[in-house]
Amino acid sequence: MLYDFTLHTPTRIYFGKDSLDNLKVELPKYGNNILLVYGKGSVKKIGVYDKVIAILKECGKNVCELSGVSPNPRYSEVLAGAKLVRDHKVDLVLALGGGSVIDCSKAISAAAYCESDPWQKYYKDFAEVTCKVVPVASILTMVGTGSEMNAGSVITNEETKEKVGRVYPEILKPKFSILNPLYTYSIPKYQMVSGIFDMMSHLMEQYFSGTDDNTTDYIIEGVMKSIIHSSRIAIKNPEDYEARSNLMWSATIALNDYTGLSKKQDWQVHMIEHQLGAYTDCAHGIGLAIISVPYYKYIYKLGLDKFVRFAQNVWDIDVDTMSKEEAALAGIDALSAYIKELGIPTTLREVGATEEMLPLIANSVLNRGGYKEFDAKDNLEVLKAAF
Repeated sequence: MLYDFTLHTPTRIYFGKDSLDNLKVELPKYGNNILLVYGKGSVKKIGVYDKVIAILKECGKNVCELSGVSPNPRYSEVLAGAKLVRDHKVDLVLALGGGSVIDCSKAISAAAYCESDPWQKYYKDFAEVTCKVVPVASILTMVGTGSEMNAGSVITNEETKEKVGRVYPEILKPKFSILNPLYTYSIPKYQMVSGIFDMMSHLMEQYFSGTDDNTTDYIIEGVMKSIIHSSRIAIKNPEDYEARSNLMWSATIALNDYTGLSKKQDWQVHMIEHQLGAYTDCAHGIGLAIISVPYYKYIYKLGLDKFVRFAQNVWDIDVDTMSKEEAALAGIDALSAYIKELGIPTTLREVGATEEMLPLIANSVLNRGGYKEFDAKDNLEVLKAAF
């Protein structure tokens, strides 16, 4: 059953080997002052930075830069970017990198002219954006978050040890995003598999909710099967264009509104991982993978039929000879085996968590939940199982 919804996805996507050529098409739509935001140097190593700078100069743009954005973008980086926007009267924030850089760019745009403390307003009070914002666009070099086509932004406040995500209004969705699978070839395997599981987790967070027959669930199952298939190819051959292009587009689909339509959604795995990341700074997708299996074993009985469907339709498990509980657990075990196949760590110890951290993490989580509304006690049980 599909409940009433409104769908508007205003981001223009340029996809393919020659997609960067479209930067020249888009730039004349904006003013002359550009803030280029990027990470710690990989965009220079692969040569895309030089290409982008050349196009910006050819189009007569004035460029200021915010470099060194962290994999878990920091609030201090947001404030530094916001100051650059004001000082240089920036007309467009152009994110060059992965989801962290794009998330940071959205937060910069919202913070630049905020009339009060941006952290309190946007990430504590989750207030609406009432001030002037600067358009954001992206050139994607690492896949996983889907930030290139959504309004989400996850920021870590290093002083308060809070990692918080929010969805901004659609005015902060990227105006355009350039997706060239070739730019993902040089990403280290650890980052690649982190991104792969991030996109899988986005889909599972939306899938494991509800009991009705919903077209959205069929879409999610198909995208998950595509990710599983393409990831196995990309692990063996990182320069298989078909696999890498499928993964790039699957990441975008996985969190761009379509796969959440008429779904209650869950997001508790993400809520727990955010605080794990705040305490350990682990890679987001890696933390999600470690938490997912213990979490789903904790809740599966509450959504038993959906977990049976997951086993049958995503992992092709013959469930006819099993009880529902056996089938559901077989699907979760298949997910666990896939995580190991990707070479992802499976315990919190491996990403720097200590036993002393677990209660601190559990008590600082912003609770959600699909089949069960979580509290600190539930969080702690999952963290102990993952430890």
